[in-house]
Amino acid sequence: MFDSIYSASVTVSEFFAMAAAALCAGVLFAWLMSWRIRSTRRFFIVNAMIPFAVATVITFVSGNIGAGVAIGGAFALIRFRSAQGSADEIASILIAMAAGIAFGMGYLAYGVVILLGLAVLFFLLSSLPIFEHKGMGEDQLLRITIPESLDYTGVFDDTFAHYLKSAESVGVKTTAMGSMFRLSFKIRMKDPAEEKTFIDELRTKNGNLEIAILPYTDLQNHL
Repeated sequence: MFDSIYSASVTVSEFFAMAAAALCAGVLFAWLMSWRIRSTRRFFIVNAMIPFAVATVITFVSGNIGAGVAIGGAFALIRFRSAQGSADEIASILIAMAAGIAFGMGYLAYGVVILLGLAVLFFLLSSLPIFEHKGMGEDQLLRITIPESLDYTGVFDDTFAHYLKSAESVGVKTTAMGSMFRLSFKIRMKDPAEEKTFIDELRTKNGNLEIAILPYTDLQNHL
């Protein structure tokens, strides 16, 4: 059952058996992962197809080192055309690729075990209340846009001291063709009910430009 189905040369029936196993297991894996990732429909489709796509590559370059290196370089180029995903999406893709390698070598049972076993493990670990620190839910991301003429060093310190338990600068970048700066802070409010008053006071100092307070999650997507 756990032996490779491939003979010395891959036959048509062996290839289609691998394709059926990879696609069926891939769809089931993508469906299980969608319960936790809550990704888009397009990501679901791509995630379901990755095991078969990788398996096909492994099948046809097996034993050919030159072809393997060439295709590996082609796959590497995809990284520069892809938007950064969340940790959950990256983990899902890596699991699908690992199973695809097993399918591509003819080990169908191992491929199914990798996909479904890790999907169930991911689901269980995500459901457990581990590494969920109580204070993390209070953290927020504050973004303040200021004109380039404003010296932002210490300009908001008195307001932060009045309304915030803590404030930590996490980034500064230019925007609007360099005519403005966007400051990003990791903050924790003393009283969430004072959020509007806090924003109003900040507006008097940044020239009524954009201010945003967001959940402190997926930080790199917000900066």
